[in-house]
Amino acid sequence: MKKLRNRVMALLMGILLLGNTVQAEAAQVQNGTAYPISTNDISSWPQGPDLYAETAVLMDADTGTVLYNKGMDEFRYPASITKIMTALIALENSSMEDQVTFTEACLADQAAGSGNIGMQVGEVLTMKQCLLALMVQSANDVATQIAVQVAGSVPAFADMMNQKAQQLGCINTHFVNASGMPDENHYTTAYDMALIFKEAIKNQQFREIIGTQSFTIDPTNMNGESRTYSTHHALTAAGAPEYYEGCFGGKTGVTDSSLNTLVSGAERNGMTLIAVAMRAGAGEVCQDHISLFNYGFDNFSKIEVPGGSVILPNNEEISSLETAVVPSTDGTPDKLYYYRSDYYVGEGVEEVTPEPTQEVIQVTEEATPTPAIDDTSEAEAEAAKAEEKLAETYKYIIYGLGGLVIIAVIIALVSAIVRRKKK
Repeated sequence: MKKLRNRVMALLMGILLLGNTVQAEAAQVQNGTAYPISTNDISSWPQGPDLYAETAVLMDADTGTVLYNKGMDEFRYPASITKIMTALIALENSSMEDQVTFTEACLADQAAGSGNIGMQVGEVLTMKQCLLALMVQSANDVATQIAVQVAGSVPAFADMMNQKAQQLGCINTHFVNASGMPDENHYTTAYDMALIFKEAIKNQQFREIIGTQSFTIDPTNMNGESRTYSTHHALTAAGAPEYYEGCFGGKTGVTDSSLNTLVSGAERNGMTLIAVAMRAGAGEVCQDHISLFNYGFDNFSKIEVPGGSVILPNNEEISSLETAVVPSTDGTPDKLYYYRSDYYVGEGVEEVTPEPTQEVIQVTEEATPTPAIDDTSEAEAEAAKAEEKLAETYKYIIYGLGGLVIIAVIIALVSAIVRRKKK
């Protein structure tokens, strides 16, 4: 239990330090390195699948429990999965009806093959159209304009992205643009991307956008043609060989340095799982996600606990877990963390056992004995005490006067004797 308490205190200290910016160097991105599946070393833990991707993670969205870990904290270039954070920042700082007028800033990311949709300077779209183009078509020119719209410039928007990442606990992430275009100082990890996606899917508008199969931009003030775009995410595309039942969306990415990256979410059996795979070949990254989702849904179960849930390997009982309590500081129920052999598997709140209700005995007037009433009032009692004190005072006065009389008599007798002797 002491070990668990220390673990929780370390977790809390980590949360307190989230505001400190962690600067990692580009040299820490080591493409081509193979990593073991560390979760396979957990005692009696279901053995995870081999993947093509260099790094990967499978996370339960409700608890944050990591079910599969293959180098999840290793630095990699994200490419366009960056746009998950871009969309989250835009949704939190603008309205879907906002009018976005494109400026020359968008022209910088209209390189061939960059996913742009050829926006013109002065052309106007709504923020909703921009977000659909961002996530469905992966338009880099639109990503850049969203950054300028929200923050005034790309660097200012990148600052917002990094601040949000720190708030979410992404200590191994650093963004320098909104699109994911290659930059040695633009990097993240599989685990951090899972945390970002975990936060983003709490937003219903984000869920609707990433679940969009196709959309059309009607003629604008500067373009008389309609433009229709379809999702790049094969796991959500009905009829695609990689289609995965229960996958509700995500984001793809690819550059020469990142290779293929992918973030996806899927729901089955009351569980919501998040898969992230980074640096795999074309087609391999989707197969990795299918393998991860099958592994999670086939081998684990969700168990409800007061105020939360726990994820355990099938047929394991919650009674076998250890717990650690973190006292509340705001009057809410204390947090209760669940561990399986010192491995975090979920959380809830500590149940407060209500105090037993005292039985109230109804007694009738007849059954209640009437207490005897003292005839002597409080005032009379005080008066009696005063008289007693006064009598005692008189007694001392009489004794004093008697003593004075005796002394006077003695003095008189002595004086008479003295006078007789003189005669």
